[in-house]
Amino acid sequence: MRMQSVIRAIYPAQCVACDAQTESEFGLCGACWRETQFIGGVICDSCGTPLPGDNTGEIVQCDDCMTIARPWDHGRAALIYSGVGRRIVLGFKHGDRTDLARPAAIWMARMARPLLHDDTVLVPVPLHWMRRVKRRYNQAALLALALGSQLRVPVCADALLRPKKTNPLEGHGRDARFAALCGAITYNPKRVNEIAGKSILLIDDVMTSGATLAASAEAAKAAGAKNVSIVTLARVVKDA
Repeated sequence: MRMQSVIRAIYPAQCVACDAQTESEFGLCGACWRETQFIGGVICDSCGTPLPGDNTGEIVQCDDCMTIARPWDHGRAALIYSGVGRRIVLGFKHGDRTDLARPAAIWMARMARPLLHDDTVLVPVPLHWMRRVKRRYNQAALLALALGSQLRVPVCADALLRPKKTNPLEGHGRDARFAALCGAITYNPKRVNEIAGKSILLIDDVMTSGATLAASAEAAKAAGAKNVSIVTLARVVKDA
């Protein structure tokens, strides 16, 4: 305890989104907390996007999920991909801020708990090996491992593979994203026994169109998953 006090005196805890001092590690300062749009209230059951209205307990879907067939059962997200939430995701994904996996897992756990089953296994969305070498880590895998520790749920980090290299999808429309992901993700034949007959919870950093998650869900089902749901750190929301 004394050593921790000395370290804290030399290196005070800082907000994970800015340099402001905070009372505890891996947290947000008051200003960033107020600006971070955590998702709650009425949400789409398929993708987690927030919806207007009062929460009556009924299952509802957003316009996109009513028109697009989602190959998973339920979907949740912790943050809206805007403002501080967007800055956190980009820092984690492209800025080597692997330390953000820990607070992200705490936020995601709140949304993930209602989707858990006794046989749930967390599976991250995979990266192509060339992109993983360039980035040095798969952010979805780091999230899955941190979330698994938070929820005490097993993780199979290499259950899915991405043998097909795709170009970055930023700026592409929905149809182009789904076309690019066609055949890009498959299951790992060495991990079939860890997927078959299990409830799979797919983990990723952000959902935009859902193309990557759809390809991953289809691969998990091809391996024999009993059911598949998704949880992401952030959700891109129209007009957010």
